[in-house]
Amino acid sequence: MNIPLTPLRCLRYAAEQFPRRTAVVCGDLRFSYLQFAHRAAQLAGALRTAGVKPGDRVAFLSMNCHRLLEAYYGVLDAGAILLPLNIRLAPHELAFILNDARAKVLFLEKDFLPIVDSFRQSTTTVEKFYLLDAAPQADWLAPKNYDELLAAAEPYRTDIMDIDENAVSEIFYTSGTSATPKGVMLTHRNVYMHALYACLTDDPTAEAVHLHTIPLFHANGWGTPHALALTGGKHVMLRRFETATIFRLIEQERVRNMCLVPAMATALVNCPERTKHDLSSLKIINIGGAASSPTLVREAEEKLGASCRSGYGLTETSPTLSISRMKPGLDWQGEQKCIGQAMTGFAIPGVELRVVDTNEKDVPHDGQSIGEIVARGDVVMEGYWGQPQATEEAMRGGWFHTGDMATINDEGYLLVVDRKKEIIVSGGENISSLEVEKAMLAHPGVYEVAVVPVPDAKWGEVPKALVVLKPGAQATEAELLEFCRGRIAHYKAPRSVEFFESLPKTGTGKILKRELRKKYWGGQDTIRPEFASRK
Repeated sequence: MNIPLTPLRCLRYAAEQFPRRTAVVCGDLRFSYLQFAHRAAQLAGALRTAGVKPGDRVAFLSMNCHRLLEAYYGVLDAGAILLPLNIRLAPHELAFILNDARAKVLFLEKDFLPIVDSFRQSTTTVEKFYLLDAAPQADWLAPKNYDELLAAAEPYRTDIMDIDENAVSEIFYTSGTSATPKGVMLTHRNVYMHALYACLTDDPTAEAVHLHTIPLFHANGWGTPHALALTGGKHVMLRRFETATIFRLIEQERVRNMCLVPAMATALVNCPERTKHDLSSLKIINIGGAASSPTLVREAEEKLGASCRSGYGLTETSPTLSISRMKPGLDWQGEQKCIGQAMTGFAIPGVELRVVDTNEKDVPHDGQSIGEIVARGDVVMEGYWGQPQATEEAMRGGWFHTGDMATINDEGYLLVVDRKKEIIVSGGENISSLEVEKAMLAHPGVYEVAVVPVPDAKWGEVPKALVVLKPGAQATEAELLEFCRGRIAHYKAPRSVEFFESLPKTGTGKILKRELRKKYWGGQDTIRPEFASRK
């Protein structure tokens, strides 16, 4: 008898095997795994009483909080599909997603009341609005808030044997460059298998204490709600990325693991508060979401005291595809260790990765030839919600086409050189903006940098570096240009530098290059015609 694969099994296992272990720390609240599982079951019962039917979409607009973590299980137990919303989106973007997904219920935190009130009348399918963390006062809100809803509900746990493991369990909307975001459908099987593979990849331990620095609206917060439950680890919720709060929680809760985008890691290693806290419990830092650099890996290991490695994945892949830890038999030493751990890495168990040319043929495994990363495996999405043509295009030939350009070496390690649409073409030469950024980040005064193309009468376009300096640091344009030319080929080096106090970022901390490009192209993004279909 085959038991369906579903992430619900993760929490049920934890409640059975680790009932008294602390599952969640959220502000002043603490829940054991038995309590966590009970609250998730109460949510399932409340949703069913409220008229939520199997397959209905239940949306959450919330910062990282125990209630959103409970939804990862309770919504699925009710037979519904979880739809976490990016809290950084504009009102019209949120309305589009709710209408496109045909969401039936929306749970929201009080901080987002004005935003939701501004667009709620344009939503066509949402029947009920529930407040998560305060007493309802507006007449358009349901009379009971989240906790009152749970208190009045009978716990409900679906029979695992009744679940279709290939049914959609979660939908996450991409936040890329498209004017119409796509809803990524992840199945019960996708999410459960990702949890198992994450356990194999991350050297799990029952002593794991994970700080949720990545928003849970971002592809499961990189898969942690499920993998951590399987090992009985502790979830430490972080509402906002605040360096002082992070250092305090690491010391207070003895945090062992956390995930960071490069901008987060840069902020932590450069924060003067860091030396005032005991960070000795911190063992593993995974950097992903954007390309890292050997300089950042070295600084993170030196200043935060943890093993730092990079990872790679997409919303469409649940999300993790690869990790950059050192394989058995290799012996990275010194700077080579930092270079290796800053790479895109090799495929995690259950994933197949290739780098292919425009004819879908594998490029040589020489660490130099560039092609597009394609993937297949148990973690790859079911498809895009309501967009069969986009699904067919992305999944052509049975492989998911990532749109990321990379090299692969003879050890199977990939290195992303750029997004397909962001490679700078100058005088017929392809220039990787990521390679230029890594060279610039090696300068001791550079805090963060984005390299974008700008128009040029002779070469068509040339790279320009947009730089934020570290507090108190000084550097001139000429100095940075000369520094870069000493590390990469002159034709790749920026032709100019512009200094900024800060760079615009997405809700997950990635630099918004598309917004920066518009500044130099008359308000338009620079997507060359051959890449237009990949927007």
